[in-house]
Amino acid sequence: MKIKIFLFAVLAIFLASCNTNHNHEIEEPHHDEVKIQLTAYSNEFELFAEADPFTVGQSSEILSHFSHLPSFKALESGSMTIRLIVNGKETRQTLEKPTRKGIYKFELKPETSGKGQLVFDIVTEKGNFQLTVPEVEVFADDHDAIHAGEDIVVSSTNATVFTKEQSWKIDFATAHPKTEPFGQVIRTTARVESAQGDETLISAKTNGIVKLSANNILEGKPVSNGQVLFSISGSELANNNSATRFSEAQNNYEKAKADYERIAELAKDKIVSEKDLLNAKNQYENAKVIYDNLNKYFNASGQNVVGTMNGYVKQVFVRNGQYVEAGQPIVIISQNKTLLLRTEVQRKFAPILGTINSANIHTLHDNQTYSLEELNGKMVSVGRNTNSDNYLIPLSLQIDNKGTFVPGGFVELFLKTLTNAQALTIPNSALLEEQGNYFVFVQITPELFEKREVKTGATDGLKTEILQGLSQDERLVTTGAILVKLAQATGTLDAESGHNH
Repeated sequence: MKIKIFLFAVLAIFLASCNTNHNHEIEEPHHDEVKIQLTAYSNEFELFAEADPFTVGQSSEILSHFSHLPSFKALESGSMTIRLIVNGKETRQTLEKPTRKGIYKFELKPETSGKGQLVFDIVTEKGNFQLTVPEVEVFADDHDAIHAGEDIVVSSTNATVFTKEQSWKIDFATAHPKTEPFGQVIRTTARVESAQGDETLISAKTNGIVKLSANNILEGKPVSNGQVLFSISGSELANNNSATRFSEAQNNYEKAKADYERIAELAKDKIVSEKDLLNAKNQYENAKVIYDNLNKYFNASGQNVVGTMNGYVKQVFVRNGQYVEAGQPIVIISQNKTLLLRTEVQRKFAPILGTINSANIHTLHDNQTYSLEELNGKMVSVGRNTNSDNYLIPLSLQIDNKGTFVPGGFVELFLKTLTNAQALTIPNSALLEEQGNYFVFVQITPELFEKREVKTGATDGLKTEILQGLSQDERLVTTGAILVKLAQATGTLDAESGHNH
């Protein structure tokens, strides 16, 4: 029995020893996997590099990712010189082209320890540029370098890895929030209409039957100034026949002209009196006025309805063979270049209507947002009163149709007021909504992003005020946030995993 107890004790000690050795092997850090991460920005480039800790006399690999700004696309060509400057001593290496698209793989062997800087000299077809990483430390021995690298390892429990190779394939951007004036915003809906000088209504100038001059006088068809669109014929009418009136006016004009010319010749020989000459001249001129007026708009077959501007057919009010009367609308021609946005706001906004200085316009059909300045727009009128039928205050804005605005449709309007109040704002594209809560992805490194909830304030259609959860010195994803969210949802990438190229 004692022998069995002894054997069990020896076995337990052996297993404990094995387990201790095994755990020690697991927990023992792999020094060759420790990396330091370097990030720098200039007006032209973003740098994200992963490097071995710098040690005197030992080679350190620097895997550097370069992105153009503001597009955040990979730098595909150009020579690159890296310089490590410590205590006045410089170590450098030059690569004539990227190791891979957007990636330069350098290797440096520092000569002296201390704090210095890493300088990248970039030469591209667009010019020469420089990017500097300050506060780079070179250690005297490998042990200090490894432990210093372990102390600055970046990690986050709520982070998502989104590599530069992934971001280069999509529309992606990051930026800092902005502190800027942000006044009260009036959010409303506006109807899109053609400006008054941008369209014309053509009416019938006589009674008659409408005859189409072509089969393609349809809404939306382009027309040119002077183009014949319709004719209105009165020759089939028993009463008020325009063709008869035109023929009568033509006959009267020709007779009066002939009489005047004959009397004018006789007057030269004093055969007729001056009074008869004046009467003949008067009858001739009256007949000419009547004939010229009819001849301008009519011919023997009736009135020609012509386009009065270059544009398109907005609306047709008649059909082929329809009877119309003088003054009746025939067709509307519009240029669709200048538009009016007509809206109405509640009376509680009356005190601040005079402070409206701009607006953002959001189109519902294609989910695009334009600023008033972008569309060369302006405030045209603000109502000064209401009535018993409508207690809302009317407003009108004028814009150029540079987008895809369609008269008769509706847009969402954000009226912006002047203010001295400052607010922290971010682009609306940076916001993600989940069950009524709003989130952003804050950059920890250019390949690691933390999902963070924020409290939002007002929005002007392009930017949103952030009340809580974000500071001005933090950088966040402003374009492509939804794809970072999808990368997080798939769970295929581990935020603690190493970078492998």
